Amino acid sequence: MISHATRIFSVKGFAGASTREICDAAGVNLSAIRYYFGDKAGLYRAVLERPIGEMTAAFAGFDASHLSLEQAMRMLLRPFVEMSDNAQLEAQVMRLHLREMLEPSDIFREVVGQAIVPAHMAMCAVLARHSGAREIDDDIHQLAFALVAMAHDYCMSREFMNMLAPGVLGRPDAVERIVDRLVGYAEALVAAERARRRGAGANTQSASDSSAAVP
Repeated sequence: MISHATRIFSVKGFAGASTREICDAAGVNLSAIRYYFGDKAGLYRAVLERPIGEMTAAFAGFDASHLSLEQAMRMLLRPFVEMSDNAQLEAQVMRLHLREMLEPSDIFREVVGQAIVPAHMAMCAVLARHSGAREIDDDIHQLAFALVAMAHDYCMSREFMNMLAPGVLGRPDAVERIVDRLVGYAEALVAAERARRRGAGANTQSASDSSAAVP
């Protein structure tokens, strides 16, 4: 039922989708929605949660403290790049989530709070650790946004990428090569953030020493 609901919600949105149409497509009675999901909103929540749950399960454990930055980023970024066996379902999920990112519903906000925020904070903790940050600040959040955006584009923009440069995604070893590059980019950005923080710290110390030396 969730697959049929994903297709219909992706085309018509939550308000425009009919529970009867979904049940007819799935070959079940209307009572099935009430039994399994409670109501239409519960079904919609399940539709939103399934791909997010699959993604977070795929990179689970990336924030383990014993992992190097390279290992952590490889675990985290790879699921964004891997090709789905069901391109049609993947396109439906992307269409649905694009609509939600433009006009987020209350249900989507709840799903984000429950599933995506914890993953984001775990990523920020990893980045803070490897950037030399004492705490997660706005710059660490921005760094996380940048890294996820690079990888997320391979989920959201594959057809556009194929129009621009079909060889990138069409290579036999496309996933491995793309992930290798993304991990390298991630390491470079983290190194730049670490250097920036060290430079800022050195400048602050120098200014403090100069002030102390003034009679």
